[in-house]
Amino acid sequence: MRILIQRVAKASVVVEGQTVSSIGKGLLILLGVGHGDGEEQAQFLAEKTANLRIFEDEGGKTNLSVLDVKGEAIVVSQFTLYADTRKGRRPSFLDAALPDVAEPLVNRFIELLRSHGVPTQGGRFGAHMEVEIHNDGPVTIWLEK
Repeated sequence: MRILIQRVAKASVVVEGQTVSSIGKGLLILLGVGHGDGEEQAQFLAEKTANLRIFEDEGGKTNLSVLDVKGEAIVVSQFTLYADTRKGRRPSFLDAALPDVAEPLVNRFIELLRSHGVPTQGGRFGAHMEVEIHNDGPVTIWLEK
């Protein structure tokens, strides 16, 4: 699994003109599932994400987690995180898991993040989504397991 975390002041996801998720301060998480990913990767990354200290404390140091600041999260499935661009000009996505494997793991990651105490919403799997991100900092972190 690969995730790209963006610390946001606010974020939302729109599908076919309808807002399907919206948060204030928190995390926008783009999540890609690869071949061989499963429960172990989802558990590790959910715990790591919930406790990752990327929010500033009173002194301006990044010492606080999304839990500490009572933030929220949106998780958006993003198979393009597995793009292979080594050959040619068109990315290959052969390393990304097929939808029947990826969708349950995306949903499981959302459940696990919620179980750690982070109010979490999702995008809509497989849909064309418009993601509005107000990156705070900007702070963008890459995690992989």
